[in-house]
Amino acid sequence: MAEHPTGIPILLEPLVTRVLAPNPSPFTFTGTQSYVVGDSDVAVIDPGPDDPSHLAVLERVIAGRPVRAILITHHHRDHSPASRPLSRSTGAPIVGSAPRVRGGEDGRADAAFDRDYVPDRVLAEGDVVRGHGWSLRAIATPGHTSQHLAFALPETGALFSGDHVMGWSTSIVSPPDGDMTEYMASLEKLMGRDDRVYYPGHGEAVDNPQRLVRGMLGHRKQREGQILRLLKEGAALPVEAMVARMYVGLNPKLVPAAERSTLAHLYDLRTRGLIREEGATWTIA
Repeated sequence: MAEHPTGIPILLEPLVTRVLAPNPSPFTFTGTQSYVVGDSDVAVIDPGPDDPSHLAVLERVIAGRPVRAILITHHHRDHSPASRPLSRSTGAPIVGSAPRVRGGEDGRADAAFDRDYVPDRVLAEGDVVRGHGWSLRAIATPGHTSQHLAFALPETGALFSGDHVMGWSTSIVSPPDGDMTEYMASLEKLMGRDDRVYYPGHGEAVDNPQRLVRGMLGHRKQREGQILRLLKEGAALPVEAMVARMYVGLNPKLVPAAERSTLAHLYDLRTRGLIREEGATWTIA
């Protein structure tokens, strides 16, 4: 934590300053990272929770410079709520991820979302926000959420990866909005790029992003293999029983997240015709 303090701006490279929000948790690690990008004018990526102390630090970094846009990778409550007061104070538009399109009745899945998020402009693949000497290009990376975006900074080879690729853990994929099929495809998409560094929503900068993404793909495929082996043993199993056997020693606070990601794997395997659902249990097709 000494190298990554809350509320103290860290200049990562000439065009990028990071500010850590004071919201650490088992789901956010040390907290949500906001980024101020630019020089004579700037953009703010993922301003984080609506916390007055965090907003004060962001405004101190902005230092009266024109803010061309407030960019949102996805509208979870730890990423987007501060966009509204920051937009009011700077006059900048809120752009980026679309509002939620896949919903459900599951309170655990719904609770993470910023329900008041309404962007001024939705960005699609390839859309660009520009300032003096910098540009941010939207890269569609659905999976963690259905409308998740990353933002590439071609001037330096950096990619702001949001929660699609984090510097401390694999991402939670929680149906119905999260989708494992899309998540895996988005990882494969990033494998086809040559970004120099990732600046994630949580965790340290990723200096060898190709190696990390390759490892994340391997991790998900291993988890998929675990599920199939369990079900091939013959018993129909509920999600809770699978998680108990696959995630031995897991922090109890993270068990619900593990159950959501396991469910996302099950939906993906069902779509591929490898397993089937039988009431509250799953079995080999």
